[in-house]
Amino acid sequence: MPTPYARIERAALAALLRERGPDAPTLCAGWTTRDLAAHLVVREHRPDSGPGIMFKPFAGWTEKVRLGRAAKPYEETVRLVESGPPRLSLFGIPGVDAAANTMEYFIHLEDVRRAGPGGAEPRDIEPAFAEILWKRAKGASRIALRGLSVGVALRRTDTAADEPAVTIHPGDPVVTLSGHPGELLLYLFGRKDVARVSVEGDADAIRRLREADTGL
Repeated sequence: MPTPYARIERAALAALLRERGPDAPTLCAGWTTRDLAAHLVVREHRPDSGPGIMFKPFAGWTEKVRLGRAAKPYEETVRLVESGPPRLSLFGIPGVDAAANTMEYFIHLEDVRRAGPGGAEPRDIEPAFAEILWKRAKGASRIALRGLSVGVALRRTDTAADEPAVTIHPGDPVVTLSGHPGELLLYLFGRKDVARVSVEGDADAIRRLREADTGL
C-alpha cells in the first residue's frame, strides 16, 4: 500500500500550527498561521470558494469565505485541517487527497517551518517521497509557469551527479534550476528566497523568472 504522504504532511502541519499559535508568520505574503489554516479549511470544506483560487473574478468571494473561517476559534480551524476533507468533498474521494494534497501540504508545511528570523533547515526527505515531489515538480509548469516567456529546466541533485536536466517549460533562453525535488517545488511555487536552489542561465531570463508570479 502506498505511503500516505499527504496525510503525513497534513498531520505535521497541524501539529506545527498548534505549536506556533495563530499569529505566527508564514511565507504566504500577508498571512499568519491563522490565515493559512483558514485557507486550507475552506479549500476542502467550501467548494463554492474554489474558483477564486485560480480565477481573479471570483477571488473576492473566496477571500470573504476565508476571512469568515479565520474569524472563528483557531483551535477549531486547526482541528478541521487535521481531520481532513469531509466525505462529500472532492478531496474526500479516494485517491484525490494524495493527488491534490501531497504537494499542497508539503509546501504549506514549509511555509510555516521556514518563516520568521533564521527560518528552518530543509528536512531529510526519504527517497520514495522525493520521487513523488520530483514528479510534481516536473508537472508544475502548467500552473506555476503559465505565461512565462523563458524556458525552464530542472536538474535534481539528490541522485546521480550526471543526471541530465529536464525541460519542463518551453522558451528561449532556458534557465536551469538545480536542487532537491522539494526545493525545486518551493522555488517554482514562489518561495524563491528560501528554496535551496542554484540558478543558471542568461541574466535577463533569470530576472524574468524571479519576478514572475508563480505562487501557490
